[in-house]
Amino acid sequence: MLVVIVGMVTLIGCRQPAQDIDERGGFAVNHTSDCLPDITLVDQHGRNVSLASLKGKPALFDFIYTKCPGPCLMLTAQMKQIANRLGPKLGTEVRIVSITVDPENDHPAQLLEYASKQGADVSGWLFLTGTPKQVEEVLARFNLIRQREPDGTVDHVLEFFLVDANGRALLQYIGQKAEPDRVVSDVERTAAREPVTAGDSAN
Repeated sequence: MLVVIVGMVTLIGCRQPAQDIDERGGFAVNHTSDCLPDITLVDQHGRNVSLASLKGKPALFDFIYTKCPGPCLMLTAQMKQIANRLGPKLGTEVRIVSITVDPENDHPAQLLEYASKQGADVSGWLFLTGTPKQVEEVLARFNLIRQREPDGTVDHVLEFFLVDANGRALLQYIGQKAEPDRVVSDVERTAAREPVTAGDSAN
């Protein structure tokens, strides 16, 4: 019997008070770390991907794992709505990047199966894994950590991030509260290098 011990991901220091969350379910990120360091992960097709090489286009980042009993599926479905609205801009002007929080068990084959089942194995959407140390280093760039749970479960915050072309996080969205149309507006404005802040109105 395989005993799985993976991490619980929790936010450290980048939560905002509820009143600061705007009507689109997002808020400005407090920290200005480079979220795209020179770390090479592996995508769902087994290809090496340097996060630093993703600079030049804005990206939406979320954190999932393939054995998640439900919440990750809802988050991926929401990201799929955003991907559908972006249409041909996905891959040409913007990317979506989903990183597993269970790298001990999520390898390219598992990520590809997950992406395919969710209709998310499309151009411009990367599902990435790496060593636990690499994943934890990336999480730290977003002010996130993994904490080990003795029962082997994974419990993580269903939030996602808009990162600009320079690798800086701009906005953080609260899972199911985020409106896909508003997120797409933020992404398109960021791709056009227009200023985007919490509280902005959609175009």
